[in-house]
Amino acid sequence: MHQLFGLVLAHKDLSRAGDLFSLEDAEIEGSLSEALEQIRIISSAADYQSNDNDQAVVEICITRITTALRETASIERHGRALVALWESCLEHNLTPSGRDEDAPHAKIASDIMSCILQNYNRPPVMALAVPVAVKFLQRGNKELCRNMSSYLSLAAIAKAELLAEHTETIVRSVLQGRPSPDWGLIQVCDHTRLC
Repeated sequence: MHQLFGLVLAHKDLSRAGDLFSLEDAEIEGSLSEALEQIRIISSAADYQSNDNDQAVVEICITRITTALRETASIERHGRALVALWESCLEHNLTPSGRDEDAPHAKIASDIMSCILQNYNRPPVMALAVPVAVKFLQRGNKELCRNMSSYLSLAAIAKAELLAEHTETIVRSVLQGRPSPDWGLIQVCDHTRLC
């Protein structure tokens, strides 16, 4: 792993996290999968939800990683690690707090969702992502569901067969009213039926 990334993640050093943006994307690209695994470990700690420092470090690192993935067009190389971190969010509380703030793992899930699912036209990435995306539809976070439905409708247009085996779960989610009414999921179902 790149030395600075290793330092920031090993020590959860918020004072150095911003320095990651001074590095060239190509300089850290080879470290991204390992960094994502370290973030998964940090965010799975028992005290993560109450540790503001660790949450801030994770947010900064995820922003740096997703930027590097986009700029180096390397999402296919690091997709497995990115999806593993995303899926790990399902093991935690995703419900907004009483103050209407996103839960820490919902923030991670949202950032990763947009990074992954903006690559809806890359079948290898979608093959990893769609089974996990469908699980988020069943978790009841309305904002995540709303955004997920929009991305999944794009994925259905690009490669409908990836969604075909999940049609029943998607329809059940719509019928149970988990996401707010959204034509995106309806479009997903229509496209998968056409396959």
